[in-house]
Amino acid sequence: MKKFAALTLSIFLTYGTALADAPKNADVPPAAAGGPAKAAKAAKAKAAEAAEAKFAAELEELRQALQAQQEQLQLLKEELGKRDRQIDEAREAAAAANARAAEATAKATEAVNTTAEVKTTEAMLTSNVSDLKVSNNALASSVATVAAKSNNGQGASGDEGPASIKYKGISITPGGFIAAETVSRSHATGADINSTFTGIPYPNNALSRISESEFSGRQSRLWLLLDTKVGNTKVTGYYEGDFLGTGVTSNNRQSNSYVFRQRQLWARAAWESGFSISGGQMWSFVTESKKGIENRQEAFPLQIDAQYIVGWAWQRAYGFRVVQNFDKFAVGLSIEGPQTTYTGHGSGNNFFFNIPAQGAGLLNFVDTAGYTTNKSPDFLVKATLDPGWGHYEVVGILSPFRSRVYPCGALPLPTFPTATCLTATSVTGAFNDSTVGGGVGATGRFPVIAKKLDLVAHFQGGDGIARYSSAQLADVTARPDGTLVPIRSAAWLGSLEAHPTPKLDLYAYAGGEYAARTAYTFTNAAGHPVPVGYGSPLFNNSGCTTEGFPLTQPGATAASPFPPIPSPAGPQSAGTCTGDIHQIVEGTLGFWYKPYNGPKGRLQFGVQYSYFEKVGWSGDNASVTTGLVGPSQRPKAIDNVVFTSFRYYIP
Repeated sequence: MKKFAALTLSIFLTYGTALADAPKNADVPPAAAGGPAKAAKAAKAKAAEAAEAKFAAELEELRQALQAQQEQLQLLKEELGKRDRQIDEAREAAAAANARAAEATAKATEAVNTTAEVKTTEAMLTSNVSDLKVSNNALASSVATVAAKSNNGQGASGDEGPASIKYKGISITPGGFIAAETVSRSHATGADINSTFTGIPYPNNALSRISESEFSGRQSRLWLLLDTKVGNTKVTGYYEGDFLGTGVTSNNRQSNSYVFRQRQLWARAAWESGFSISGGQMWSFVTESKKGIENRQEAFPLQIDAQYIVGWAWQRAYGFRVVQNFDKFAVGLSIEGPQTTYTGHGSGNNFFFNIPAQGAGLLNFVDTAGYTTNKSPDFLVKATLDPGWGHYEVVGILSPFRSRVYPCGALPLPTFPTATCLTATSVTGAFNDSTVGGGVGATGRFPVIAKKLDLVAHFQGGDGIARYSSAQLADVTARPDGTLVPIRSAAWLGSLEAHPTPKLDLYAYAGGEYAARTAYTFTNAAGHPVPVGYGSPLFNNSGCTTEGFPLTQPGATAASPFPPIPSPAGPQSAGTCTGDIHQIVEGTLGFWYKPYNGPKGRLQFGVQYSYFEKVGWSGDNASVTTGLVGPSQRPKAIDNVVFTSFRYYIP
């Protein structure tokens, strides 16, 4: 526009000047008619020609400027077209995004509307968690392989590998720990890293006068987990063992030769509905679960003692169980390996319930307690509740017992008329006697501070179920006629477990077990009562406080305690001390510290202190010959025990 204005002004000035130089009606000078006039005309023509040339040049310049502006306008149009296309594409993308958002909103609404159905399938999703873990392990293995290739055969950190091994569609995961542990007792019991609670010596036993220290690696443990899928069914196999087994020739004199023993060996099939079946050697239903009812989800005390703690309920034996896990509730039925544990005094030697083992039958022929001739398995039912705060469970136990009784062997108290019993060892009238014990247990775990502090309360009580608790009090005793009767028992445990930091665990336990008096009497020929059974107040405890002289050497007698024999004497209990246990209590404090817990395993060490107290039922030493009674004696034994442990857990 500036160039166009300049051109217009130039034309105006040129022609305006020309008009100004030649006024209208002006006279032509006389000289114009001649030579000068011709010259002037020529000059004027030349000036006009120059003006036209200049005008043409300026016009050409204007044309070129207009052409340049047209080209710029064309580029602008193209740019605007391109921008319009981009706007259209953006609008299309926005429309697609709106469509996806609408679809997502619809799906979210549908998910909200189906929350109840999702909740009912949560148990199924929980059962598939391990499948996801297996997939993660496989993915980790693949990633490690790729990393190894990209690092010339070295993993991401140069020494990492897969957590599981794949074999024919089965994920095999090894695990375990190596332990170096010690135990020191103020009163010797002759035990390794596991405590024999009933074996704490009364003062009449020479072991109560000495201490002991044991150094052990036997609690070291190995396990192998196998996982696979068969259709929609998850199949799991598990094996676990340690070195707390004892062979006939095992000792620790120079080369510890203790044998590897089976702790767990079971298989499990679990369906997406939450239903599962398990069979093999496993933890009993009485053992507390962390959540629901699942194998390998048991909640163990944190302490070092391999016999765990007084009052804790457990068994690790044959089991076959069916379980249904729901969202927050689970219920199961189990049959478990039975056994009869017995303590009794004064009854006739006219019955049996155990038989000696046969080595050819692959039982332990050196086990002097023998093996129970079981009539049937124990039956247990369990229910758990996980409402979102805490864990709660109840368990019911039914335990049958059987013995073979010979009434004519119970003289002078025959079941049959004396004439029928020809001799005191007659098998006349022999019969199989059966009785049933049972009880209930309950456990509650209360997370006082989430993931930091747990309070646990446990109780178990009934008749003939003491074997299901750590102290191993007796299940049954015998009446005067030789028939078995279950002993009423109770066990309780209070636990406080703290986790102030990820590396530190603190624990405190207090537990106890109780066995009731199960006492009977019969009248002898002298007319005096004879005590029979368990915990009778007439039993003799007069020798429970006096140390016994070691007379266990072969050929030793009170008159000649030191005959010429090649081996020294052993500890001995003195006098008469029936000592049936009324209760055993334990208080324990300890900690675990984990300086490293990561992908290369876990390193931890711990210290535990335990105080034990064993108290017997009182007995007044009633004489069966005179009927007189002595002062009541109530035996008591204590033990102070310190454990240490150093462990490395395989990753």
